[in-house]
Amino acid sequence: MKFLKYLGYGLGTVLALLALLFSAAFVVSNAKLNRKYAVVVTAPAVPRDAASIARGAHIAQTRGCVDCHGQDLGGATVFNNGAMGRVDGPNLTRGTGGLGASLTDADYVRAIRHGVAPDGRGLFLMPSADYAAFTSEDMADLIAYLKSVPPVNRRNGPVALGPVARVLLAVGQIRLAAEIIDHSHVAPATVTPGPTAEYGRYLAAGCTGCHGDNFSGGKIKAGPPDWPPAANLTPGAPGGITTWTEADFVRALRTFKRPDGSAINAVMPRDFAHFDDVEIEALYRFLKTLPAAATGSHN
Repeated sequence: MKFLKYLGYGLGTVLALLALLFSAAFVVSNAKLNRKYAVVVTAPAVPRDAASIARGAHIAQTRGCVDCHGQDLGGATVFNNGAMGRVDGPNLTRGTGGLGASLTDADYVRAIRHGVAPDGRGLFLMPSADYAAFTSEDMADLIAYLKSVPPVNRRNGPVALGPVARVLLAVGQIRLAAEIIDHSHVAPATVTPGPTAEYGRYLAAGCTGCHGDNFSGGKIKAGPPDWPPAANLTPGAPGGITTWTEADFVRALRTFKRPDGSAINAVMPRDFAHFDDVEIEALYRFLKTLPAAATGSHN
């Protein structure tokens, strides 16, 4: 009986500590989600011609916009489970439940380049650190496309974080882009599209959210705990991607199969298949310039 009594005390203590932990995580994560960022932006001149809008659609397709906001930009569920909670990419159209009718060009820039909502709060899971250096032309074309899409009538739920996501946010394993970005020094890149390593470096900014700032892969901090580690894209991974030929790399992005025929995990965005030949060649040339780094050694 004494054993059961002490076991009960022990379990009660553990439950009390867990309750305290989650209460603290709730308070800290709420503070981060509600923090306001004062960001001054200048909107580019947004074109209206068909070619610019088509280019904007290509950017949205290949940089991950449709992964979270849906192919129709009417919103999509990013994840929904008890541990992480539910997060929907919002409806960006002018339809019922959408934000498109209320967003200004400056609001788009603030959200895309800085990860900040119109009310100043940081946007959860918005990968603006990957987008901060978009060229002025790419930003303008992307906004032109976002403003051109047909309205979709779809209401999305608010961010409802589960206990694991709350803890990860509280301890800094998940960080808001607005928290990471040095907002006073954000500036558009100047790069000429072409099959060059320089252009590949620009495009590869969209890969850093999973592969890290030095492309060494490892645990994906922004994703659910059950996501597999990202591949090390540097020569620090023996037998990895740096042994691939350019044809191997093209095939991998087009079919999501490795040279040995094995499938690349579904976490890898399938929309990368829409990169054009010049973009894929540029990415390949850039990756070939990377120095070796131990897996997961990025910041």
